[in-house]
Amino acid sequence: MKTISLLLFFTVFHFSLSAKTILYKNITGYTLNESGQLIKFSAIKFTDDKIDSLYTSLDTLPDTNIHTIDGKGKTLLPGLIDAHGHVLSYGLSLIQVDLNGVTSEQSAVERAVAFTKQNTTGKWLLGRGWNQVLWQGKNFPQATSLDEYFKDIPIWFKRIDGHAGWANSKAMALAGIDKTSISPAGGEIIKDQQGNPTGVFIDNAMALISDKIPLISPKEMEHALLKSMKALAKVGLTSVHDAGINNENINAYKTLAKQNKMPIRVNAMIDINDQNIVQLLQAGHFSSQDQMFIINSVKISADGALGSRGASLIHDYTDLAKHKGLMLYSVQTLERLIAMAMSYGFQVNTHAIGDNANKTVLDLYEKQIISSKRKDLRHRIEHAQVLQLSDIPRFAKLSVIASMQATHATSDKNMAQDRLGETRILGAYAWQTLLKAGVIIAGGSDFPIESANPFFGLHASVTRQDKENMPNKGWYVNEAMTTAQAFKSFTLDAAFAAHQEDLIGSLAKNKKADFILVDQDIFNINPSQLWKTQVLETWINGKRVDFD
Repeated sequence: MKTISLLLFFTVFHFSLSAKTILYKNITGYTLNESGQLIKFSAIKFTDDKIDSLYTSLDTLPDTNIHTIDGKGKTLLPGLIDAHGHVLSYGLSLIQVDLNGVTSEQSAVERAVAFTKQNTTGKWLLGRGWNQVLWQGKNFPQATSLDEYFKDIPIWFKRIDGHAGWANSKAMALAGIDKTSISPAGGEIIKDQQGNPTGVFIDNAMALISDKIPLISPKEMEHALLKSMKALAKVGLTSVHDAGINNENINAYKTLAKQNKMPIRVNAMIDINDQNIVQLLQAGHFSSQDQMFIINSVKISADGALGSRGASLIHDYTDLAKHKGLMLYSVQTLERLIAMAMSYGFQVNTHAIGDNANKTVLDLYEKQIISSKRKDLRHRIEHAQVLQLSDIPRFAKLSVIASMQATHATSDKNMAQDRLGETRILGAYAWQTLLKAGVIIAGGSDFPIESANPFFGLHASVTRQDKENMPNKGWYVNEAMTTAQAFKSFTLDAAFAAHQEDLIGSLAKNKKADFILVDQDIFNINPSQLWKTQVLETWINGKRVDFD
């Protein structure tokens, strides 16, 4: 008995020496309670990776056996969560040609030329971010404009939405693409009037080029992931949902997690097209010991994007007669994939942008949820961008989460109504209508398609404006969220969408000490200034993240 008492004493004594308790005081703190209501606090105490308590200005703060940090009145928030991003693509984009914001095809070429003068290139020149909607004439680019400067190196530049790619003639030659090439199902090789490929490949046709690009090594992948995650932490993201990754990507994450090198949390969706999909599903859910890397879902893509007219619509595009976009699978194949994932107990997260794709996915979800009796898996539709108004209540009925990206609306506002017309646009980017119908919205960005900065997303959610605060009164501003609603979509609801609401998403006793310190009180400023918010510190598991 004496031995047991001594053992217990030394165990407690050892814990008291190793456990580190920190009090972060003199802050303007905000979080959400279990009911989703906004609450305010002025200090937070945590021991190691878990929160002990929050304090208001009326409470007496502890002052013994504790390390104290003075927040100097700055604002402290739960770590923000991006419910839909692409971590590896973002990391690679940081070391590839950045074509975001280029205003013409020639400007894109010039930026590529400038990049090659400043950087060492590999066997291919890769890049991302072009958007022909921003160009005069709004026409897709041509291989010939790249050929003028790049004859000997193959080029592959993805469109901003990742649903189209632009190749030069060298790349097409390596892929064996010529006048006789036939577009695959669910994709299109854009050709000119003479039948020659122009250099632009839509959706499933993209693989004709991308499959020829040499794979990066495991070490290169780990490097890109680390670079990406540190950059994400720097803008205030403590967790992201990585939307569709393959087995190699999963193994790279597992290596980093095993070595305790994960700067932020990642909840990964397995790409349904991975060649090892059955084995990955049979292996079941995964969580690293420190819960920094988790897998409990799969990602399926039902259609393409609106900007490249790949989104599947029920009726013709308003600006292109006899064209309704593309479904990437037959309905039968899509149903088989959804049923397979559900049968293994995985949450199914399906990309659907057009109203036809959304209706089809909801129909298949409904059928399979009834069959599997697994509504509790919290299946999601990624983007849920263009909806029939009659389909909106079905999300709540089926407990389907709408995983949406607010900055898509402010980026698409220049072309969305042209594509959809005055009637269908009323069911597009319909955040407030969804919320009033009882639908949970998980906020995200779809980085690197959009900026990873979550404060850009909060700004777009609340103002329905871009960073220049245009249009003046907001774009279909009746669908705007309140600041509290937007905040919830990037915190508690994003955590719920990953089955992690008991772990992260708010600041409460026994939850993880994941939080950020920012330079302004986002609940007491003009919403037009939200996007300017600067992150001063990011803390995960009770430790401050080193951005370098």
